[in-house]
Amino acid sequence: MNFKFGIEHEVAFLRPDGSFADFANTTFSEFDAIVAQLPYYEEDYPQLRVGDAGIKLKRWYIEGFERFSQTGEVTDCPPKGIEIRTTVQASIEGAIAQLKESFDQLCTEAQKTGFSPALTSFHPYRDEFILEPPLNRFEQTRRQESPEMQTAHIPMLTQGPDLNLSAEGLTPAQLVDVGRKLTYYSPFIIPFSYSSPFYLGKPWRGLSARTFYRTGPRPAAMVFVANQADLIDSTPSLTQMARVPAEVGRIEFKAFDSCGDFNLYSSLFALLKGLILDQTLSGRATVPDAALHQQSARLGFANDYIYSEAQRVLEVVCAVTADKQDLIRLEKLQLRLKNRYSPAQEMLDAYRRGQSIAQVLAQGYYLQSEQKVAIAKFIR
Repeated sequence: MNFKFGIEHEVAFLRPDGSFADFANTTFSEFDAIVAQLPYYEEDYPQLRVGDAGIKLKRWYIEGFERFSQTGEVTDCPPKGIEIRTTVQASIEGAIAQLKESFDQLCTEAQKTGFSPALTSFHPYRDEFILEPPLNRFEQTRRQESPEMQTAHIPMLTQGPDLNLSAEGLTPAQLVDVGRKLTYYSPFIIPFSYSSPFYLGKPWRGLSARTFYRTGPRPAAMVFVANQADLIDSTPSLTQMARVPAEVGRIEFKAFDSCGDFNLYSSLFALLKGLILDQTLSGRATVPDAALHQQSARLGFANDYIYSEAQRVLEVVCAVTADKQDLIRLEKLQLRLKNRYSPAQEMLDAYRRGQSIAQVLAQGYYLQSEQKVAIAKFIR
């Protein structure tokens, strides 16, 4: 079975004074000045979707909450960060290489205006996104168009990746079945990525505030189909109509936290790929089990049930994986599982050693970027 890969990775930032950049202290134009300096690749289109508002013009675009006038024109977009998206790649290596290149380009331009990347998957200081002004009538009507629009305020507090795969030859029914499978096994595999252990300026009561507050109201996985007849009714959505031809057959896994080590995404891609190839695991769910995701978010692999199910998934995936490079990637996950380790634990350890939250978030990307940007000033 031939696979293709792509990734969308949201980057949060620290402002020049070390504060966390968000919708309350950072304008769209500040981030837009960074994106404006980044290149446009004509060959990326039409596979990358631009969208109605015209914000998604490049491999980098501003993530935020689009505001509209009563007649439907975009009037503002309070930002939360800048998203990087890769083009469709024939290999995991290709997707990760382009992500790394795009991240370095972004860091170089951000540094010129004093912004530096911060690794987190949930806003470390706020627990609410307040719409000012309140939604007008057009916006209220628009918000009812899908379950995801109804909960669009939640992502304003989160960062996270979409790991995108497509597998040649899957029928629409098989595609939906893969989405239901990934949704079921989501709480057992996402602790590999946890990176949101801070909440309201303090350590949270677990490892992933993002998972605790997001997954359940928002999907764990989503699949894109070509025909209305293949959509299934669910809240949150499991299926969505493809918006450009390149999206047909796409499988998006949306429940991982952001990873500061992009090589970890390689291992997670291998894990998802193995779950698609496997024909033995029988768990299926149309919507995420919110309570189980919350247990997973609190304890991760310290929860014996989460740990044992993750172990079972890894064993099955390793058994079905023939690619030697994928097996090496999976070995890295086996080691993490053996140690019951999530990246959030290292973040909490650094905080307990006396680092501020800003310092912890700043060093999350320190080893990732070849530029090293201006992060060092926050981690001294």
